[in-house]
Amino acid sequence: MAPDAAAAAGKKRKRYLPHNKPVKKKGSYPLRPGVQGFFITCDGGREHQASREAFNILESFYEELVHGENPGAKGLPNKPMNTKITFADSDSSSSDDEAEQQEEEEKGDKTLKTEGKDNDDGDANCGNGAEGKSDALKIDDLEPKIDDSNADPVDKADDDKGEVENKADEPPAMKQCSKTDAPTCNSKEKVEQKSIDRLIEEELEELGDKNKRRFLKLDSGCNGVVFVQMRRKDGDKSPKDIVHQIVTSAASTRKHMSRFILRILPIEVSCYASKEEISRAIKPLVEQHFPVETQNPQKFAVLYEARANTGVDRMEIIDAVAKSVPAPHKVDLSNPDKTIIVEIARTVCLIGVIEKYKEFSKYNLRQLASRKA
Repeated sequence: MAPDAAAAAGKKRKRYLPHNKPVKKKGSYPLRPGVQGFFITCDGGREHQASREAFNILESFYEELVHGENPGAKGLPNKPMNTKITFADSDSSSSDDEAEQQEEEEKGDKTLKTEGKDNDDGDANCGNGAEGKSDALKIDDLEPKIDDSNADPVDKADDDKGEVENKADEPPAMKQCSKTDAPTCNSKEKVEQKSIDRLIEEELEELGDKNKRRFLKLDSGCNGVVFVQMRRKDGDKSPKDIVHQIVTSAASTRKHMSRFILRILPIEVSCYASKEEISRAIKPLVEQHFPVETQNPQKFAVLYEARANTGVDRMEIIDAVAKSVPAPHKVDLSNPDKTIIVEIARTVCLIGVIEKYKEFSKYNLRQLASRKA
């Protein structure tokens, strides 16, 4: 009786699992230390939609940074696209219609007058046809006639041969050009078509292969959080540059870029969520943004937030991050120049450095698009 009761209890529990799927085992989430990318927050349950929006936004702004194209600001046409609309009951429409009718009538009268003049000229020419012929004959009679009877036959033959050779040479030359040019043009078109087809195939292969994608979604294991990994190559823009471009564009245009994304933060270093690992992983990031020998010391603050992790002491992590910054730079929580982000999702710590955190509405795209000037 006891085994049957346990089996029944197991069946009942399975009904209440989300989407009727088994719970993932601990450690199977793909978010891992050693990745760079973007930490994105969204509404709970909208992680899939937010990730799709993030891909579109990141791709467009990455192309803008690389190629200098602005996808959001398109050039306005020189002429207005709208047309003037007039109504039948309005006075302006009636006056415009009358003016158009008058113009059409005037055009019709002008065409009729020109046709009549042409007919009169034709009749005059027909009446004076005989006179025209006689004048032509008189002019021909006045011109001196050249008698070719006394010319040498050799000269005549040479002239005839020269004319025949000139006539015979011209068309074949054109045919030879057309024959020689046609294969070269066709070969060039074939080469271009092959190259274009090859480029399309390579691009499709890159899109189909996850290992060749520039942006890839990683499951953070937390509700309302999406992490997009960026696979950087030599010379590629950093996540900080892309996020800064997105935020500045949203602040200047005040246009809503997304429906589900709330905040987007750049992540440059990721490690295991412990004091020792964080202190070791943050060193190259501190050397890059907070150099020891500088004439302009920076004021900084530490932004800490943890999700699905209660085993890490908040103040211990903040002190470890603050002590890793060298002496010329100082802590200023009210008006910092740079903010060090420390986001902990389960057992992974994500670290990044941003500028003007408060000025850009905490990097919240909704607030940037809806705030007043």
